[in-house]
Amino acid sequence: MATNGTTQRLLFPGLFRRPVVAQFDQPHATSDAGAVLLKAADEQLGLTQLIADSIYDPRRGGSVVHEIEDLIRQRVFGLACGYADCNDAARLAHDPIYKLLLDRDPVEGDPLAAQPTLSRFENSVGPLTLYRMGVRLADRVIERHRQRLRGRARRVTIDLDPTEDPTHGAQQLSFFNGHYDSHCFLPLLAFLSFDRESDQYLCAAILRPGNAPDRRAAVPLLERLVERVRAAFPKARIRVRLDAGFAAPVVFAFLDAQPRLDYAVAMAKNQVLKRRAHRLMGTARKLSRASRKTEHVYGECQYAAKTWPYKRRVIIKAEVVRHPGRDPKNNPRFVVTNLKKTPRWIYERVYCERGDVENRIKEVKRGVQIDRTSCSSFLANQFRVLLTVAAYVLMQEIRIHAKNTSLARAQATTLREQLFKVAAWVQVSVRRIVLHLPESFAYRDVWQRVAVALGAQPG
Repeated sequence: MATNGTTQRLLFPGLFRRPVVAQFDQPHATSDAGAVLLKAADEQLGLTQLIADSIYDPRRGGSVVHEIEDLIRQRVFGLACGYADCNDAARLAHDPIYKLLLDRDPVEGDPLAAQPTLSRFENSVGPLTLYRMGVRLADRVIERHRQRLRGRARRVTIDLDPTEDPTHGAQQLSFFNGHYDSHCFLPLLAFLSFDRESDQYLCAAILRPGNAPDRRAAVPLLERLVERVRAAFPKARIRVRLDAGFAAPVVFAFLDAQPRLDYAVAMAKNQVLKRRAHRLMGTARKLSRASRKTEHVYGECQYAAKTWPYKRRVIIKAEVVRHPGRDPKNNPRFVVTNLKKTPRWIYERVYCERGDVENRIKEVKRGVQIDRTSCSSFLANQFRVLLTVAAYVLMQEIRIHAKNTSLARAQATTLREQLFKVAAWVQVSVRRIVLHLPESFAYRDVWQRVAVALGAQPG
């Protein structure tokens, strides 16, 4: 390797007592040695193998260089380590750790797939394959938590939420959305949570056109999830929480038809609901004038829209919001529910807690870049979304094994920075492969505890 080019050798002559030279000349070194944890988590879950089994490979066996399993793992592990684009393969194809993650010799093994191969692979998957992948991903997540909880959860909560995925080119089914004021896709993400646990686990993601109403694909997705959750946790009561975009007759009809299912669905305000909240709003305004603070009171009513076959219970939160230097603002909120608890309990203890899903969506966007849907083909972008879900599921699995450590509640970016991004020199002998990690690695203790929890043996 040349050492006189500016991209390979950098000189800092005036910073220290002696000149410092930075050279990119270590062929058997890596900056992502901690990513072996991803391999350990994947071995326990069987996630990438499950995805690979969903894809039919029409290539002739004798001419295949990169197996489907290798292509899946290369993309999923790369996404988890922060490499969202296929272009990143230009350098990572020779990284010893990524070779090792794909069961190749880290030094002498063949390089991984290049960008053209990965791009062709992403564009080769059809709609039926994508459907199978999505179903199997959700099944695997549900089964993992059935094993973890031994099927003993008393309540399983399903949260659906759409999010904006801005587009910047000629992507198929990218449309202008007036609410977000941009051309975009509108992926629908599904999360599961169990009993009073604070974690919400991503289990499904469906990419949708930018002009899709929130309720599109919601009922089919709920049907699959409710069926599989009920099979995995037969004694659990299911709870569904949705925002106002899902308040459609077809969604309510499905929810009402399910046994042992509770729901809390936000409802957009209209003139009828405002009239029902008028008395409560008057009480809230009196309280706010007296306290000079934001105040709210709760109530309820029976309400039926014109398209509803019967009345449903609607929780009313009559709120007056005050900010310094501004006039008070009326802010009535409405939630449709079949729960029997008090209005305050339903709103604050059930519906408001779904707000943490927005934090999980931000984490998925920033941590594994689920919105990097830059392919021209809509199906290729859906494939990317599912691969990103798999990467995030692996990171959530590592976070489960980081229980009782400083990373028990860490975001995906923190997990990557503190567990995966560690430099190492890779040494290969006849008997074993040794990763020489820095003695001064700041997160050494946590890394070792997670590694042992994932099956590593001290010694």
